[in-house]
Amino acid sequence: MTMKQKIVIKVTVNGPKSRSKALQIAVGFSGVESAGLGGQDKSQIEVGGDGVDAVELTNCLRKKVGYAEIVSVAAVGEKKEEKKPEAAGQPVLWSMYGGGVPQTYIHPIHPPNYYQDPSCSIM
Repeated sequence: MTMKQKIVIKVTVNGPKSRSKALQIAVGFSGVESAGLGGQDKSQIEVGGDGVDAVELTNCLRKKVGYAEIVSVAAVGEKKEEKKPEAAGQPVLWSMYGGGVPQTYIHPIHPPNYYQDPSCSIM
């Protein structure tokens, strides 16, 4: 079983004629389902397909167009939906400190003799 993939190859582009030639080579390659130009200066060929040999395609482009370099090869699979927990029936958790004014605890002040233990001779 082969996997669908997206291949990005940077090629030397000397004008619209070399772009067209590079795209024709990519589209004629076995396993290629789609091809297009990418990058800011349209010097990258983005190829999508099933079972495309990226190295062989790059070597073919080098022979017929000029400089070619693999930029990326990524597997394209079906995106799985992330299941979110249902809000109904589940408790809502709130953080203890929400970024506002922190709560303070007020200590009762007792006279100094309150803490003195009558059995202690040091104090």
